[in-house]
Amino acid sequence: MNIGMLVFPEITAIDYVAPADLLVRIPGAQLHLVWKHTDPVRTELGWEFRPTAYFDTCGQLDMLVVPGGPGIEALLSDGETLAFLARQAQGAQWIVGICTGPLVLGAAGLLQGYRATCHWGSHELLSLVGATPVDKRVVVDRNRITGAGMTSGIDCALQAIALASSTEVAQGIQLFAEYDPEPPFDTGSPHKAPASLVQAARARLHPIVERRRALLTARHAATTAA
Repeated sequence: MNIGMLVFPEITAIDYVAPADLLVRIPGAQLHLVWKHTDPVRTELGWEFRPTAYFDTCGQLDMLVVPGGPGIEALLSDGETLAFLARQAQGAQWIVGICTGPLVLGAAGLLQGYRATCHWGSHELLSLVGATPVDKRVVVDRNRITGAGMTSGIDCALQAIALASSTEVAQGIQLFAEYDPEPPFDTGSPHKAPASLVQAARARLHPIVERRRALLTARHAATTAA
């Protein structure tokens, strides 16, 4: 299985590292970190890493994975990247979006008419790319698999492993990873966190969400006009 995970400047590290570490354990799988070049790239926190394949060298992917992070804002109007995703999606068996990665898939026209989720802070934007927003941690609609924010990428990856391989393989990988979460606090969702905490978080995210809204609206207008 040829798996390609899109990486880019200002990516959120956990969005790609954790799912990649699980997906690559599918027997016979090869996973590429794909970008326009293989020069060093920095995560949103400034940690440096290197992509492992170019858009033109990764080959046809069986599974296409798009993580999220602040850097997606540049991707929403990046014709080269969106064209790569659209091209790969034609032959990929599975298309996966994690955190705010589904918005990038949507900007590439790959979520039109699909049920999907993403990070709660940007969830309302899914309708701007033609998706039906579903308030769940992982959503599967045909060959589209989308996960909510950050740590949801682990759940999303395990679901993708089960679908692309088998439930038994996914269970074995989960066991090896000792993924048995017992969080110290029950505030990992807007539905569970205190209202004051959610309100403060939404206020911090508001300008980011509005920038993304403007970018997606502009892309939709340009695509419609074309």
